Amino acid sequence: MERPQVKPPDISEKGANGQSSDRRLFMQLLAFADCPDPGVLIDGAERSGLNATVYEDVNDPTASAILTWTEDPADFATKLRPMVNTIDAVVNPEFTMLGRTYSLGYEPDLNEVLIDRPIRHATNPDWPWAVWYPLRRKGEFSRLDRETQMSILKEHGVIGMGFGAGDFGHDIRLASHGLDANDNDFTIGLVGKALAPLSILVQTMRKTQQTALYIERLGPFFVGHAVWRSTD
Repeated sequence: MERPQVKPPDISEKGANGQSSDRRLFMQLLAFADCPDPGVLIDGAERSGLNATVYEDVNDPTASAILTWTEDPADFATKLRPMVNTIDAVVNPEFTMLGRTYSLGYEPDLNEVLIDRPIRHATNPDWPWAVWYPLRRKGEFSRLDRETQMSILKEHGVIGMGFGAGDFGHDIRLASHGLDANDNDFTIGLVGKALAPLSILVQTMRKTQQTALYIERLGPFFVGHAVWRSTD
């Protein structure tokens, strides 16, 4: 009996007006204990040619962190890994976050969403504050029809756009399915010129249907202040 022909799935990112792209940005946050001087991370990033932002950990005065990004995730093994193993600091796995950029299907400029905007948000010198955290949705959300899902996400998105319009906070959204050690679904980065609005943004989001009804877990939260950014 002849087997039915199986058609491979289309895994490209989709945007408005028939846009399609296989480009994605992978971003990873690594935090280091016993690393009070972020200069070692800056030197390492410069030597290895990594695109990066380096943070001082606000909640731990002896810790620092580095956010790196690339379209080729092999760079995490061939560039980031060797760099990390040359510095005298210990990775704090509680705050290791890895994800890929993604689209929702209606974006007017797909390249802007997948590549340009996340880099611009991560490197903007006017937005030194950052709050990074993972989240996992409840399974019930996946079983909702797409129209209901989009309605719930729209409520979330309107709040985010309002904070962005006031230059209070801007987001970096990453999908972490199969990439996160704790099986989280997403990694979120909130960046801005001041810390209080980022905290208020998280507080405001608690009232949405998505957070109140469909989030299984949220955090831990890494709070950082950027001290260096790559220029490329």
